Amino acid sequence: MESPADKAMVNNPADIIIIVGYFIMVIGVGIWSMFRINRGTVGGYFLAGRTMTWWPVGASLFASNIGSGHFVGLAGTGAASGIAVGGFEWNALFIVLLLGWLFVPVYLTAGVITMPQYLKKRFGGSRISLYLSVISLFLYIFTKISVDMFSGAVFIQQALGWNIYVAVIALLFITALYTVTGGLAALMYTDTFQTFVIIAGAFVLTGFSFVEVGGYESLLQRYSSAVPHNVSSMEPQRYNISEHCYRPRPDAFNLLRDATTGDLPWPGVLFGIAIVGGWYWCTDQVIVQRCLAARSLTHVKAGCIMCGYLKLLPMFLMVFPGMISRVLYPDEVGCVVPEVCKQVCGTEVGCSNIAYPKLVVSVMPNGLRGLMLAVMLAALMSSLASIFNSSSTLFTMDIWTRFRPLATERELIIVGRVWVLCIVAISICWIPVVQAAQSGQLFDYIQSVSSYLAPPIAAVFLLAVFVKRVNEMGAFWGLIGGLAMGLCRLLPEFWFGTGSCIFPSNCPFLVCGIHYLHFGIILFFCTSALVLLVSYCTDPIEDVHLHRLVFSLRHSREERKDLDWEQGEKGRRAQREAEEKRRQDDDAETETEVEEKSGICHLLGRLCGGTSSSQDTEQDEPEAMDKMPDISEHPVWKYAVNVNALVMMTVAVFMWGYYA
Repeated sequence: MESPADKAMVNNPADIIIIVGYFIMVIGVGIWSMFRINRGTVGGYFLAGRTMTWWPVGASLFASNIGSGHFVGLAGTGAASGIAVGGFEWNALFIVLLLGWLFVPVYLTAGVITMPQYLKKRFGGSRISLYLSVISLFLYIFTKISVDMFSGAVFIQQALGWNIYVAVIALLFITALYTVTGGLAALMYTDTFQTFVIIAGAFVLTGFSFVEVGGYESLLQRYSSAVPHNVSSMEPQRYNISEHCYRPRPDAFNLLRDATTGDLPWPGVLFGIAIVGGWYWCTDQVIVQRCLAARSLTHVKAGCIMCGYLKLLPMFLMVFPGMISRVLYPDEVGCVVPEVCKQVCGTEVGCSNIAYPKLVVSVMPNGLRGLMLAVMLAALMSSLASIFNSSSTLFTMDIWTRFRPLATERELIIVGRVWVLCIVAISICWIPVVQAAQSGQLFDYIQSVSSYLAPPIAAVFLLAVFVKRVNEMGAFWGLIGGLAMGLCRLLPEFWFGTGSCIFPSNCPFLVCGIHYLHFGIILFFCTSALVLLVSYCTDPIEDVHLHRLVFSLRHSREERKDLDWEQGEKGRRAQREAEEKRRQDDDAETETEVEEKSGICHLLGRLCGGTSSSQDTEQDEPEAMDKMPDISEHPVWKYAVNVNALVMMTVAVFMWGYYA
């Protein structure tokens, strides 16, 4: 059989022109957005000046979530087991409303940029925020970046036959370039542009795929018989291959499956996914940072609704095409014999992850094939750029300021950009590890790791926002206890391996026998119980420290005495005076530099947002992060977004009921 390198398909002028044109437009949008926001301040660089309207907020939420891992992972799991994986997407329709209506109002009134900052204000001390910062950075590198890198590598191998290192390094370089120079504003505007590219390209491929398979009814009939033709000739007994390893599941078109025998059991789909989704949508820096950049709470809610409607699409644009790919190419996508799988996709445990790339290179005509490659590049770059920007925000605002609490704004921005370059270097070094980890279904890997590490964080945030009685001691020991429980499941599973139908795992049933979604539910409630138990056994936090930090006190106008940083008015006053002096020194230095710099140096400084002219400084609004956030809403628009939220939930309930 031919190797992927021998089957390069995107090698004609029409495809190349489409790809080059896409890159030119992305860079153009990024450059245009650079000059719309003052990027020389922390609020301007990390929060886009808090001036974003609802449509870039909603589009950016969707684009940040839909990476290349979704195209490869959703389609691959759909090809392997049917539509149940779509529950991960449709569950988000409800969770994203919790983000806009319950969590973001508290984050706004708290006046924070990062999620560890919120926990620092809410509980005081530094150990909780430091724990969250560190574990978030690890999760970014080892789940999000690695998954997107692997997905992009799979697609590039199938579509181009390029060297993985060259292609991925080039993508990382371009992504880091507009992340470093533009800040969050550039990301959100390019995300908006790339959202339209992603949806348009995916619609086109879905149309071609359904035409090729003969329509939706034909898919329903043909999927159950999508069995590799070479199974009978390969003596299945020699490999101990049972029939259920290569024959599609009988419940492939059911969202809700048996609680014990289902590959995605219904309690886990309804409740386990909601817990992991609550962590991702309501507490993850990448997502929340886009909402904090909105100009008002109404724009936040409208953006969440827009994102919710867009989340209806992956089932039809990714899961169903993956199933079609198995129908059309059962020998490759449905591969089960280890030697054959090794030849097809380079791994012995199955090739379902090539379902979407296989469709692109086989079904799409010239030109449109280039469009779909641009779609995959858009998803990959958008997701990576979001991670780069949010990780730099976490490192700069929560770790760097811990060592240099009086750092100037210029220093913070420079450190944030240097950290992006560090993340790029780590990502490049991680490529060999990603290549070696080509096993199983990609989406299952993402969700299983999240189910072992995320529920404790979700529990602490939920209780922190809605239960005033929870204190620092309870939250900290809840996080540590939850992490210990999660590692007790995660480490043995990685040690023994998750296994496959052909190569079962030797992990003891007592440790690995519980489905990862069910384990996530247990872990969430155990962590919550531990947090409440320790909190009620120790002293509570007084209300004077909780104004505008919990949901019940979000409208409070009383003065809040923050528990974070140095305690006491004297310490805070001294810190403010030192920061003001540093800022004045920076302004004086900047004016001197502007007078002495050549035209080229001034242009470079302007591009990176590190300097600004005196005229720009006079016209800049007050620093966004220093304003008292206003969560009041115009009654008409408040009513409009509430009605739209109810309509969206009605649509979601109908879709769940139809496919349940």
